[in-house]
Amino acid sequence: MTYTTLVSSDTLQQQLNCPDWIIVDCRFSLADTEAGGQAYRLGHIPNARYAHLDKDLSSMITDFTGRHPLPNFALLAKKLGDWGIANSTQVVIYDDAGGAFAGRLWWLLRCLGHDKVAVLDGGIKQWQKQGLPITTTVPSIKPATFRPYLNDTAWLNAIQVENSLARNSIRLIDARTPERYRGAQEPIDPVAGHIPRALNRAFQLNLDSNGLFLSAEQLREQFNRLIGAVAPTQVVHYCGSGVTACHNLLAMEYAGLTGSKLYAGSWSEWIRNKNRAVAKG
Repeated sequence: MTYTTLVSSDTLQQQLNCPDWIIVDCRFSLADTEAGGQAYRLGHIPNARYAHLDKDLSSMITDFTGRHPLPNFALLAKKLGDWGIANSTQVVIYDDAGGAFAGRLWWLLRCLGHDKVAVLDGGIKQWQKQGLPITTTVPSIKPATFRPYLNDTAWLNAIQVENSLARNSIRLIDARTPERYRGAQEPIDPVAGHIPRALNRAFQLNLDSNGLFLSAEQLREQFNRLIGAVAPTQVVHYCGSGVTACHNLLAMEYAGLTGSKLYAGSWSEWIRNKNRAVAKG
């Protein structure tokens, strides 16, 4: 069976020693960029590799980009092969933040034409809660060949967002907290507020009190209420830097609302140009 959105701890545990399954640890902290790697060394799901958000899943920041620019896809494809991921591999990604960072690699793999990728529902916290094994042993990796088939229509750049808003052809959804969306507080970026006409859905709303995703039916009802008659293919997600917005995109895919896109540069890129409008409230 192929998993393309979410996979449970029970299912992953049954496949732990399957050579066709590769596990990637994406734990990360914006406050301490080395905390994820340290957590991995202190204990991770057996056979997991570690992917660093800044070093592996993003490219260098410039004066015109947001905080997590898209990676060089050719380099990423090589890294995937170095991690033992082939085009036939079932990839499972986890973090300790409800999928907030794991969603980034999930989305990147889909951009590269790899649909056999799922986020571990509940992440390592749920794994540990169920008493499943943790190890400090770094896996022995057999490199593979990963052939990318890039879909560059999966995301929009800032100019495309501006033009699409002018034509009223997209519905923007902001995945940040309501406080950041309203501009009441902004702990990370130098300008507070949101892109005009964007709707707000904090990605945390996709999870229940145990940190597990809501059911597909619940998510479908909630997103349909938010976007109304707008087709999922016209929905564009953004956040602070294009990372946690992937969580809303994943939730929509899991709910069967397929084809939404990402504004990859997100708010931290939008505000680089002082001529772009900013809304508050």
